[in-house]
Amino acid sequence: MSLFRLIPDKSDVLQDYNKPPEQARWKRRLFEVIFQSHTPSAKLFDIILFMLILASIIILMLETIPALGSKYYLPFKMVDFFFMIIFTIEYILRIICVKSPRKYIFSFYGMVDLLAILPSYLEFIFPQSHLLMLVRSFRLLRIFRIFNMVKFLDESRMLLFAIIRSFRKIVIFLFFVVLLAIFLGSVMYVIEYEHNPGFTSIPQSIYWSIVTITTVGYGDVAPMTALGKIFASFIMILGYAIIAVPTGILSSDLSRRYARKKISIRCDECLYEDNPDGARYCSKCGNDLHGAPIVSKDL
Repeated sequence: MSLFRLIPDKSDVLQDYNKPPEQARWKRRLFEVIFQSHTPSAKLFDIILFMLILASIIILMLETIPALGSKYYLPFKMVDFFFMIIFTIEYILRIICVKSPRKYIFSFYGMVDLLAILPSYLEFIFPQSHLLMLVRSFRLLRIFRIFNMVKFLDESRMLLFAIIRSFRKIVIFLFFVVLLAIFLGSVMYVIEYEHNPGFTSIPQSIYWSIVTITTVGYGDVAPMTALGKIFASFIMILGYAIIAVPTGILSSDLSRRYARKKISIRCDECLYEDNPDGARYCSKCGNDLHGAPIVSKDL
């Protein structure tokens, strides 16, 4: 199971032939319910899990409201303990029913599942780690599988790989932006420091240049001299041009990749991977491809 794949292969199911067949069938059935979404029971499990994750996030948010947090402290703690037990059992079941627990544990969603329950136990030692349970929100990414939007996962994976491939270009660009912010902030300090109490130091001026370049514009520091306003106008316009650069880098990489990609569907039964995108049934074994994973290949 790869790092960014949501649905493991059936080859990931634990198939130990030294054990009784009924035990192997039980684990296969458990795998299909937890990791697949093409059966009514699996769909029901996913929907219930989705609602529990959403409810736990809402409860955690409500706890941060002072009036509710103090008034319903004990009920909130009881509900948190309930979610901790439920998600722990679910995590253990996921480990039990896969062929390679190590692959699942160190996969992207395996790490998210672990981090979703870890703060609940750390809270007994470090109470301030309670809010880290908001990492559970990442588990809502399973909505793509629940509602058979697996194609969206393939698109997000391509976007992530485009970011990774463009990482060096983006780092160089960010380094240039940092140097530009230091230079522009220093120039503005020279222009404004005698007439403007807001520009008290070069670090303060660099802060202003960063806020201006990124078009955030807090307004807590503003130029007062005519030359400073002209220079600030130039920086504001420059900021819009700078924002467009990383977008162009990613767009260029994605356009090249899309031109060289072949999208197909992998059958869950025979693992045939050359079914054309949009196919309803497997061209090799005739299996229903509803909810089957999407495969992208470089041409």
